[in-house]
Amino acid sequence: MTSSNVRAARRKKVRGGRNRGTFLAVITAAVFFGVLVGLLPLGQVPGWLLAAYALFSAVAFGMYGADKSAAVRGAWRTSETTLHTIVLLGGWPGALVARQVFRHKTTKQPFRTILWCTVVANCGALAWFASQR
Repeated sequence: MTSSNVRAARRKKVRGGRNRGTFLAVITAAVFFGVLVGLLPLGQVPGWLLAAYALFSAVAFGMYGADKSAAVRGAWRTSETTLHTIVLLGGWPGALVARQVFRHKTTKQPFRTILWCTVVANCGALAWFASQR
């Protein structure tokens, strides 16, 4: 195999992995929002909570995109603490999608570990909240 064929195969592999990661992130976010919508008529979650998750997800998506843009330009960056805070507040569906779309903060440790801990903490708080209604 020539070196150009090897490079082409590597590019194809990277793109395929990226598409799969983006697909999984979108599916995860869609399933989460689907569960919330399903809990609305049961009275387990109020409508404002669904709206808050949507708002924080949109904000998180924008923040990750802006941070990636700043990283590329060498400009002022959003702190990791701020990114984790928006995830903890409920922006994790948007953050998961943004990480894949922008290829930002996908391999850096301990960022990934802290991100997943905040997702679990948020989901745990949501489960507790829903069980109190």
